[in-house]
Amino acid sequence: MSSNADPLVTRLRAYITEHQLEPGMRLPAERQLSAELGVSRSSLREAIQQLISNGMLISRRGGGTWIRQQLAPWSEQRIVEPIRQLLRDDPDYRYDILEARHAIEASTAWHAALRATDADKEKLQYAFDATLKLKESDDPDLAAQADVRFHLAIAEASHNVVLLQTMRGFFELLQSSVMQSRQRMYTQPAIFARLTEQHQALLDAILTGDADAARHAAMQHLGFVHTTMKSLHEDEARQARITRLPDNDTRNPKESD
Repeated sequence: MSSNADPLVTRLRAYITEHQLEPGMRLPAERQLSAELGVSRSSLREAIQQLISNGMLISRRGGGTWIRQQLAPWSEQRIVEPIRQLLRDDPDYRYDILEARHAIEASTAWHAALRATDADKEKLQYAFDATLKLKESDDPDLAAQADVRFHLAIAEASHNVVLLQTMRGFFELLQSSVMQSRQRMYTQPAIFARLTEQHQALLDAILTGDADAARHAAMQHLGFVHTTMKSLHEDEARQARITRLPDNDTRNPKESD
């Protein structure tokens, strides 16, 4: 690693702090970031690689570099890593994660409605408003990031560290396993509108302290997300199979006589 890397790592950490980049958010594109920092792209790559090695950043193939969720060691070792291995062996385990979210998020919503402080409620409202600002965005990554921050804000408001760390682990796993499907959810207006309505109902229930309504809203929302993502993934798989078909002449034989 070059002698310029360490000072640049410090600057990059400062950039992340100054721009309030939180876990689950993506760094700007390499070209943009190198220009903002006034450094070469090769030096920037070395600094990014060091932060990846330190566990602060995570790189997704074809998906840029992201601020990594800071998981507790027990969560990383006992929840995330074993499930990550299952996903490597069989990607369909992603649906098991989505099903588990029903139970986890129903619980975080219920506890958040009972335990959220004024500061928690303010953060929840801010996170929800951020999802609305991105409604017309042409960047589905940013919309997905805002969605993650809203759900994690609910988990934080539950004041249950086990639920929070489990949620963080799930989102890290889902970020890589269903990235394309999640992005597509934010490019289709009808789906986006349904998500917004469900988020609003969930937020309202928590803000008013209605635990049963919050749990019901969470389950309704996760049921919709599960069904939609499964449908989108099946569509992606179908399209992939089509592209692998040999480029045969599909005309009716009689038409070519």
